[in-house]
Amino acid sequence: MKRRILLGTAIALGLGFSAAVSSADTPPLAVKDTYRVGFAQMESNNPWRIAETKSFHDTAASCGWELIATDAAGSAAKQVADVDSMIAQGIDVLFLPPREEKPLIPAVMKAKRAGIPTFLVDRSVDPNVAQAGEHFVAFLGSDFIEQGDRAAQWLIENFSGDKGVIVELEGTTGSSPANDRKKGFDDRILQDGRFEIVASQTGDFARDLGRQVMETLLQAHPDVNVVYAHNDEMAIGAIQALELAGRKPGEDITVVSIDGTRDALQAIIDGKMGVTVESSPFFGPLSCDVMKRYAAGEEIPGWVKVEDRVFTIDNAAENIDAAY
Repeated sequence: MKRRILLGTAIALGLGFSAAVSSADTPPLAVKDTYRVGFAQMESNNPWRIAETKSFHDTAASCGWELIATDAAGSAAKQVADVDSMIAQGIDVLFLPPREEKPLIPAVMKAKRAGIPTFLVDRSVDPNVAQAGEHFVAFLGSDFIEQGDRAAQWLIENFSGDKGVIVELEGTTGSSPANDRKKGFDDRILQDGRFEIVASQTGDFARDLGRQVMETLLQAHPDVNVVYAHNDEMAIGAIQALELAGRKPGEDITVVSIDGTRDALQAIIDGKMGVTVESSPFFGPLSCDVMKRYAAGEEIPGWVKVEDRVFTIDNAAENIDAAY
């Protein structure tokens, strides 16, 4: 059976737009009542990852999944090994959030050779090596460049000072969200002559490491008045470091971030954070829908794009009850 994959387009939660069609082969998926589904999670050390895994477990029964879920504990090598184990267990379909763009390509390629359709969830792999519609079916996720751009745009519109001295806390080195959130933000913010990025260092998307990195960077750059974090966990860690140093987030320093967690929305309500751009972890229902449409022979875009909201003081309170 041949699957046609729409390339170079994006859809919002399953709503597609016309585009050119490729006839590249990806493994077929039969229509049946139940599927053995592999979900190879990269780690479970933060609320976002925990919420994503829970979304897959919550979806399993209603979607007819016999779910095999693993946790690579932050190791790309273990994540590859987890996929190998799933293939050996005879999964029908694989959902994979690659920890890093390059190290997970062998897992994607092995799944294809085993005849298992793979959907990349929330992160992608190096497009120069593996492409949607050929090596995997589709990438389900946000536009990370756009997320960074929107964070920068909010800062440009709401910063009232004469000079913005920015410290950037990057996500996991080599991951697609870290690469793209940096590009989106940096490209936009440096168009405004008021801003300068004086330091950019990884905090590995972790709260405690974000706190530690912020402590170090604050000593080297005491004049910093803007923190851009690639996710809310690092932003919350940075706020802790700033307060311990006697700074007042929301008053003498502006914090902007990405994810939309409950703690971030509360920080906005408390006046300590300016904005967080949403990046939803609730991929279970979307994954079920796209998988079933693929099994039915429908054309699937190479990128199933999730549309994200922006949370500020104007809407944080009304959305916090639904946050994770």
